[in-house]
Order: sequence, then structure tokens, then C-alpha cells
Amino acid sequence: MPMRENCKYYESRSYPNGETVRKCDLDLAPEAPWRCPENCEAFTPRLADINWKHGSLITPPTPEAPKSVGEDPSIAALLDAAEDIVNEAGPRIRSEVDADREKAARPKRWKFWKR
Repeated sequence: MPMRENCKYYESRSYPNGETVRKCDLDLAPEAPWRCPENCEAFTPRLADINWKHGSLITPPTPEAPKSVGEDPSIAALLDAAEDIVNEAGPRIRSEVDADREKAARPKRWKFWKR
């Protein structure tokens, strides 16, 4: 089953360089941007699009899926593991930057004696 563009949780974003990101906001489509899971329990029809007519800002067509999509479930597991690593790094990096800023904002003791 291809990505359900009529799902409330489907999101696409185009960038100035021409690339388009297609994803499930609930992170339930491990084979995005090519496929949603079969019989996804979170599928909810997008209500805001009923009877709307779209202009030229329609999402470009999804590129053809690689032949390996859907064959090996370990690919989705690998991508999930990589995403977990990236998601874990964010808060850690943020705390390091905050600590560095706090340290830089403190007055230096040796400068006090230099006056």
C-alpha cells in the first residue's frame, strides 16, 4: 500500500532544492515515503481536504520505491535504531551547550583580582 496522502498524520514538505520529505507524523510508516503499513490502526481521514481544490502546490509524485523495500524487515529495524541514536543525541548536546553557556556567563575569579 502506498503512503496514504489522505491520512490526517501524513505530512509532506518541499524544500527550495526540489527535495520533498514525506512522512507519518506518528512514525508508524517504517517504509516511508513509499508505503504505509497494511491496515494501519492510526489511519484517520484528513477532514480539512474535503471538497478542497488544490492548485499548483500539489506534492510532487513519490519517487519509485527501491526493489528492496518490503523484502527485509531488518532495514526498518536499522532505520529505527539510527533514529533512536539521533533522538538521544539531541538532549545530550543541548545540555552540553547550556553548560558551556552557563560557564561562559560566570565571572572569572582571576579577573576580580586583576582590577
